[in-house]
Amino acid sequence: MLGKMFRVSLLGESHGRAVGVLIEGCPPGLKISEEDIDEMLALRSPGSIRFTSRRREPDKAEIMSGVFKGYTTGAPILILIRNKDVDSSPYEKIRFKPRPGHADYTAYIKYRGFNDYRGGGMFSGRLTAGLVAAGAVAKKILSLESIEVYAYLREVGGVKSTIRDVKELKKAYESPFYCPDLDAVEKFREILEDAARAGDSVGGVVEGVAVNVPVGLGEPPIDTLEGDLAKALFAIPAAKGVEFGSGFKLAEMRGSEANDEYVIKNGRVVTLT
Repeated sequence: MLGKMFRVSLLGESHGRAVGVLIEGCPPGLKISEEDIDEMLALRSPGSIRFTSRRREPDKAEIMSGVFKGYTTGAPILILIRNKDVDSSPYEKIRFKPRPGHADYTAYIKYRGFNDYRGGGMFSGRLTAGLVAAGAVAKKILSLESIEVYAYLREVGGVKSTIRDVKELKKAYESPFYCPDLDAVEKFREILEDAARAGDSVGGVVEGVAVNVPVGLGEPPIDTLEGDLAKALFAIPAAKGVEFGSGFKLAEMRGSEANDEYVIKNGRVVTLT
């Protein structure tokens, strides 16, 4: 489970009847529709470019509870997304051949062979559809406080994109690579095409930016904002590293370089860099 006040639990398996999410703690009176969730699911859905998963599913959210006449009731919200593009036959052939980099072997041992191995079961990236559905609801809550969250593809195969201003991030979703740096996008395409021709793949980095976040969120020393965000981000199966700000590069800096000075700008206290 993720969260305490706004609690998120994922459910389903990759090749089961559905995946989904149970959201508890959502306040009543929030306007939400299946179309709002579908809009976010469309951003997650593979198939926009040929380098993503070959699975093709026009994900549609079904709100099963917690919403009445277009508004949240305060009751738990259950959202289901049906699995449609499912072919389990390849997984029968490799049932006892664990794939490198996957949870096949670990799941087999942990659940004594009773796990659903088709498509990785509950360890599949398919379950991130539930995270996106929960994010669509959370986004509605954040909008009440004028908080905006953006994400873009920052790096592919060691090549980095360049973003000069937060305003550019709003253009990220206009690109099939979800990156507003068009020069970098062309380099990304070349790298991916080279890897595809070699029957290989490459890694990448996604950067998220939250704007208008209020001061003082989180409960130190354990339930810090960074700690809670890191836990949520590691719920994405492909995530193998999370950093905030300069992250791991801070270890290479001197204190004078790493310090982020407080200044007053337009009557507000902000950090210099």
